[in-house]
Formats: sequence, C-alpha cells, structure tokens
Amino acid sequence: MYRRTGFRHMGNLSIKLLGKDIKNPVMNASGTLGYGKEITRLWNIETLGVYVTKGLSIKPHHGNPPPRVWEEKQGMINSIGLQNVGIECFFSEYFPFFKKKKTPVIVNFFGFTEEEYVACARMIEPHPLIIALEMNLSCPNIKKGGISFGKEAGGVYDIVRKVKAVTEIPVIAKLTPEVKDIVEIARAAYEGGADGFTLINTMPVLALDREKRLPVFRGGFSGPALKPIALKAVYSVYKEVPVPIIGAGGIIDYKDAIDFFTAGATAIQVGTATFIDPYSIPKIIQGIKDHMKEYRISTIEDITGCAHE
Repeated sequence: MYRRTGFRHMGNLSIKLLGKDIKNPVMNASGTLGYGKEITRLWNIETLGVYVTKGLSIKPHHGNPPPRVWEEKQGMINSIGLQNVGIECFFSEYFPFFKKKKTPVIVNFFGFTEEEYVACARMIEPHPLIIALEMNLSCPNIKKGGISFGKEAGGVYDIVRKVKAVTEIPVIAKLTPEVKDIVEIARAAYEGGADGFTLINTMPVLALDREKRLPVFRGGFSGPALKPIALKAVYSVYKEVPVPIIGAGGIIDYKDAIDFFTAGATAIQVGTATFIDPYSIPKIIQGIKDHMKEYRISTIEDITGCAHE
C-alpha cells in the first residue's frame, strides 16, 4: 500500500537528492540526449529534473566506427564506444547552456585506468548546478585485460575510494548488471565512499547474422526487456545499502517509473524510450503526476520503497 501523508498537495514531484532540491525525479540516461541542446527542438531541457551528460573522459574519444546501433524486438543494442568531446570541451562549450537554463546536471565520466578516473574527477570543479559525478563502472580496465571495473568488489572499493579522495562533489556509482551479486558490489562501492547508485547500466550482448551464422554486432542491450533485471537490482540494493538509488533500465512509460519508485528508487533515468518516442520523458513526468493525484499520493517519498513494507 502507498503511504499517504495528507491530500492537500497531491502530485508534488519535487525530491531531495544528495542534499539538493530537484523539481522532479526524471532524468535522461547518460548518452541518450546528446549534449542537451539536441532535444530542445522538441521540448525544453528544463523539463528534466536533472540532465545527465554523455560519458566524459580526460581527452576527446572517437568511439567505435558505424554501425553503432542495432534494433532488437524488445530493445536495442548500442556500441557507441564512449565517443565524447572531453571534459574541458564540455565545460567550456556546453555547460554554459545548462547554467543559462538553470538546469541541474549529473556528470557521467569514465576512464580506462584508475588513474584516468581519478584525473577526470579532479578536473571537474564543484558548481551549484552539479548534483553529482556518475562513475561509469562498466568500462574495460585495460590494465587487467579488459575486464570491467565494476565486476570485482575489491576493485570497486578501491576506485571509488580514490575518486572520493580528490573531489568534493557527491559520487554516484553506476553499476553493471554483469555480476553474480550486485548487492556485494554496491556494498563495496558504499564502503569506498559512494554517495548513491545508478542501477543499472546496459547488459553486454551480441547479435548474429543468420545467413553467415556469425556474430555481426556486439554492445550494450537496453530497452523494455531489461526492466525486470534493473528492478530486481534496485529492490535488492535498497534493502542493504542506505544511500539514494537512481533506477535505470527499461523504463518506457510512467507505470515503469512508479514500479522503480516502489522498489526503492529515489529517481529514475529514461534512455531507450526516447528512441521510440522523443516525447517520452515529458509524457512520463506528466504520467507520474497524474498517477499521484489519482491515488492521492503527496510526494515521491511517500511511495519510495513501499514494496518492502
């Protein structure tokens, strides 16, 4: 059952995240809205509660050659290869846009070594609009043969601890689903100093050429089929680790968003849905508000984690 604290102000979408007041709990998933300006032909960027950047690295990164996207029945596979303009370019050319719009930002960043992660975090200066740094822990560690940084609890603890030591900005660990026990990984990140989680990143998959009978595309799978995996991760981690969770994976409409809140998410990220319908984010925000009014829910906090009661 939903918790009801009073009916005078039903449908209040504002939340508090890492000490900051956010007008609604809906974000884009990293990399799905470009650098923010691209979507403004359709709707205002300030519609979002928080904008999440593309993954940023120390220097510009060229990414993978095309094709980069592969459509599946229940989702899509992307193999962008972390293409980005680099931290310096983002803050000189793109961040002023968010300052003008007064839109809060979560900065997603990555590296291929621990040293690169630390250097990235050190380069990003605190700003009132920067809510957090989101560590992409699904990146391949080139010093360990390409194994993902996020697959070993000890490694997660070490890298989060080192990043936390060089920044005053809250750190969110974005975890890969490609692990035996995501609670163990989350607990390691928390012990290393993580202030929150994004659960989850895409699932590594491949596509086959039916005629050649050979792999034709490899990348990260996202979309509706990922939702039950992501939902279980949120539900499991919420019970064990006392920091905010941003739910991500397979959120197509407001009903999916509500499921994530009740599982324990404080906020949600929408990605693949914007490829299906570029207006999906504004529709999800309105849908959440309408649902709250219908069920006489005052705030998002009133339903956060209520599936555990």
